[in-house]
Amino acid sequence: MTHRHPTADQIRIEDVLTALGNPVRLSVVRVLDAGGEHNCGSVLGRLGITSKSTMTHHWRVLRESGVILQQPSGRENLLTLRRTELDSRYPGLLDAILTGAARDESVRSGTRTG
Repeated sequence: MTHRHPTADQIRIEDVLTALGNPVRLSVVRVLDAGGEHNCGSVLGRLGITSKSTMTHHWRVLRESGVILQQPSGRENLLTLRRTELDSRYPGLLDAILTGAARDESVRSGTRTG
């Protein structure tokens, strides 16, 4: 199965912000920000999600917004954050969102950092 991915020029800020505005999808991006390719199962495991079927919609939104690449590999899909394209298109946006998410998490967990 081939997935639709927008080209870098087709990525739109409103789609990126919509995709990253959901806590589950933002958590996925935080995992993928470590770099490299990750299979869906490993991302789900890191997030503590046991049902792959609940993620189908989230993968599609992230993919169609241009935030991730989702490539079939055997019976799985490999996920990659499109950081280069996002940074080129919207410099600093992804860093600001990920930094804000990390700060929000530290406040919630009581381990507030600078």
